[in-house]
Amino acid sequence: MASTSLLLSSASSRNPNSELSIRRRRHGALATTASSEEDHSTKLVTFLGKGGSGKTTSAIFAAQVVGEELGVLPGMDSAFTLLALERLVGFLGNLGRRNLQKDKYDIIIYDGINTEETLRMIGVTSRARLYLKYLRNMAERTDIGRLAGPSLLRLVDEAMSLSTRGSNLNGKMSAEIWDILERAIERGSSAFGEPRKFGCYLVVDPNNPASVSSALRYWGCAIQAGAQVSGAFGTASPHSDVESVEIVKNFSPLPFALCPHVPMGSLPDWNAIISSNPSEDARDLLSAPGSSSSSSNVMEPVKFDPSKKSVSLLMPGFDKSEIKLYQYRGGSELLVEAGDQRRVIRLPPEIQGRVGGAKFADRKLVITMR
Repeated sequence: MASTSLLLSSASSRNPNSELSIRRRRHGALATTASSEEDHSTKLVTFLGKGGSGKTTSAIFAAQVVGEELGVLPGMDSAFTLLALERLVGFLGNLGRRNLQKDKYDIIIYDGINTEETLRMIGVTSRARLYLKYLRNMAERTDIGRLAGPSLLRLVDEAMSLSTRGSNLNGKMSAEIWDILERAIERGSSAFGEPRKFGCYLVVDPNNPASVSSALRYWGCAIQAGAQVSGAFGTASPHSDVESVEIVKNFSPLPFALCPHVPMGSLPDWNAIISSNPSEDARDLLSAPGSSSSSSNVMEPVKFDPSKKSVSLLMPGFDKSEIKLYQYRGGSELLVEAGDQRRVIRLPPEIQGRVGGAKFADRKLVITMR
């Protein structure tokens, strides 16, 4: 599974400068103590935040910190973004293996069209798991599904290269093919939820209350989409002061660092900017986007308490009135709807039941079952 790091910042409108910055792996650059292929995997970095908060500037800053040999891919339609990133990073294991590039990269920095599109991209695999479950039920329980299912599955396998190279699915049962597809999508979904493999970072203008509020909401939306936020970046200005930095305590316990001010209108001296003292914290946060030190500060998005028969959902940026709850499968699952995203929570057997009540406190929705 490829290791990825995502940085979140937002833009309220389409970004004509949407691009991918790529650093090519150099021979001998990897530590000799690396013990598995996972240690050699690619990291994905992108930024989300309110328009004007410094999304593209942060992307360029990150590229200067981690990049040595940089190439740029032009912005692409959002419908193809995930596929393009999959071919570079390999979220889904064998998925698209025949079309994977031979080039290897340490860091891929993705400056997306806008925050909402990036969040939808993150949530694609989670939504695909839901749809796949319903499609499988239809294919296995209806006459037309049993008739058409095997042919459609073989077409999907051929198009998406789910099976290993050179193999064919003749002789395999439909259930086996469904399992192969489910495992591939599960790998992609789980990659976005592990900070060690995929780190998300907010970008915020500390002097702009609207930017702070939007970043808090994007924190909650990222969780809803299936990702975890590993830290926050503030874009400094020439007039930044301690009071403005205090606003970012709203993001505690996330690690926070200020990106240095980059003057516009002239070609920046990136060597001077990167080596300056104000850049030190930002460099440290970017250099270890999956480390145990940063991961230890990440709040659990879901926490079960069997003794109280309750489940706590981390939902920063939302209030109770914006959250909708649904129950499925006899009380074994909760469907949480907020921020244009849906999230399925599978309840352990000792907590399963009907919803008895819910309260909102300390950025968490606490649901009691009965």
